Amino acid sequence: MLLDSSATNGAASTVQVELREGADGAVPHRHDKSSEMFYVLGGEVEVLAGDQVLRASAGDLVVVPPGLPHAFGAPRDSGGELLIVITPGVERFEYFRHLGRIVTGRVPLESILEVQETYDTYFLESQVWQGARRPG
Repeated sequence: MLLDSSATNGAASTVQVELREGADGAVPHRHDKSSEMFYVLGGEVEVLAGDQVLRASAGDLVVVPPGLPHAFGAPRDSGGELLIVITPGVERFEYFRHLGRIVTGRVPLESILEVQETYDTYFLESQVWQGARRPG
């Protein structure tokens, strides 16, 4: 996390993400109230935007408007680094803490469904994304 919503008076949340070759970033989801911008700082990333999987390189910017399904990860043959900006902002520190509790088994995976509205993050299925991320 670089800045959370509380640090910007609700204007934005920003996070910097580094992904190793083939690493998953975020599974398919949408935000109903916020746009999400992905600026590629280095390497390459794959971004699901609706029903398209885009490959973006250093210096590229992908903007996802509210309601559009999206996800991101590194291609199998490249790592990448992203600056992600969500505007208007959503408190992300607590969201990431909740994900940590899921990973460590302190709360069940299904608990993420209970906080989707709180964090304006609604998970969904994407056959396009699954096909693009499948090995082979």
